Amino acid sequence: MAKSLKNTFLQRMPFFLFILFQFQTVISRQEQRLITTPPPLPMLPLPSYSQLKWQQREIIMFLHFGVNTFTDSEWGTGDENPAIFNPTGLNANQWIDTAAEAGVSLVILTAKHHDGFCLWPSKYTDHSVIRSPWKNGAGDVVAEFVRAAAARGVDSGLYLSPWDRHDQRYGRNKEYNEYYLAQLQELLKQYGKVREIWFDGAKGSNAPNMTYYFSEWFSMVKELQSSINIFSDAGPDVRWVGNEKGYAGTTCWSTVNRTSLSIGNASIVGYLNNGDPKGTDWLPPECDVSIRTGWFWHKSQAPKSLTQLLHIYYNSVGRNCVLLLNVPPNTTGLVSETDVRRLKEFRTAINTIFSRNLAENCSIKASSQRGGKKSNFGPENVVDSDHLWTYWAPNDERDDHWIEFKAKNGEMIKFNVIRIQEAIGLGQRIKKHEIYVDGEKVASGTTVGYKKLHRLEKGAVMVSGFRSVRIKIVGSRATPLISSVGLHFDPFWNPTTHGKIH
Repeated sequence: MAKSLKNTFLQRMPFFLFILFQFQTVISRQEQRLITTPPPLPMLPLPSYSQLKWQQREIIMFLHFGVNTFTDSEWGTGDENPAIFNPTGLNANQWIDTAAEAGVSLVILTAKHHDGFCLWPSKYTDHSVIRSPWKNGAGDVVAEFVRAAAARGVDSGLYLSPWDRHDQRYGRNKEYNEYYLAQLQELLKQYGKVREIWFDGAKGSNAPNMTYYFSEWFSMVKELQSSINIFSDAGPDVRWVGNEKGYAGTTCWSTVNRTSLSIGNASIVGYLNNGDPKGTDWLPPECDVSIRTGWFWHKSQAPKSLTQLLHIYYNSVGRNCVLLLNVPPNTTGLVSETDVRRLKEFRTAINTIFSRNLAENCSIKASSQRGGKKSNFGPENVVDSDHLWTYWAPNDERDDHWIEFKAKNGEMIKFNVIRIQEAIGLGQRIKKHEIYVDGEKVASGTTVGYKKLHRLEKGAVMVSGFRSVRIKIVGSRATPLISSVGLHFDPFWNPTTHGKIH
């Protein structure tokens, strides 16, 4: 009997071992789940989904087009005869092709500028394309624009000027605000998805007193298109950077207190330029500048040089902003060939500089790592393809946070641009940082945000396996989270001729 039981047990042993293995596997998985280190707490305020998508565009485009194009002026009087608007060769596909080839994914059109002339056949005024000889009054620039953009997979934005120098209702608060809201509804109901709508406070000193019902306008916009970003001096989604040079402050927070903002208030431009580390609202800045001297096309003007455009790029995108670059169509209704060529040069230059990250050829170590060596927060995350949701996170307990790079296998790398990006999905944190090569400081700065670019003022640096590049976080609102680091070479940058970036 005992022998029979023994044989039965031996026969069933593989089954028991299988069950034991499965049990141990379950326990092991449970332990693994238990020891996985969670992400750090976010640092409020945080960006919305649409704000994050907007930030990742980096460069967007403005199209200033209207009666001013034909009168060689910047601010129209409102008395222009609509018959002067006759862009006989208008081709919105060419506008969007130009944008797409420049790497632009969002284009904003001036549906109505200060002169009050509407580029669509509004039911609420005849001061529009319906009184133009273009297409015998049956044309619709806005419709052609949004169709062309959709065909190329480019997103559309619209600008509807609050100041209207033509409409007789302007200066009568109730009547004009009703008119303006009616036109907002036309644009946002008839032309499909609009990703950004642009409001400003521009107004001449001799303009009639007028109260804009911005709260009502913004509420209507969000009701009609909930995922849209609203731009103005006071947001609520994107703020003006405070100048039309395309430059952000050397310190640039995405956070502000919206209660401190008002549209058209010249006294707050410094606050808009720098943001507020104690701000309770996520309101990132947009840098608007024109490729030419003026915003509308003028035959006498030429596009900015490649050097100037790169300078603007480093001072906008490289300072935690989105660059809104205006490219005005000409009287034919096309983007001028000189501008098209310059935009291609600009995009080629950006690709040349940033397509290769020399930090990928480096060994990387850091002062500490959240959760230890086996966690998901290691320094290797700063050279992967995700510049937002994977990141290096140091231990909360330490104050001396740094990350260091050395070239592998004795290789020599040469760079003159250092790129740092924060994991802004968990808030903006870094207040001050410094960069060292073998203990010598080569760059320093304050905020980082979505992207900080340093062009080295002393020129290119050569680093081999015997030399190190160390980024030190000297001050932070909370544990710093660095999502990406790049070492790049900019062949267009010569500090001896270009001078210091301000």
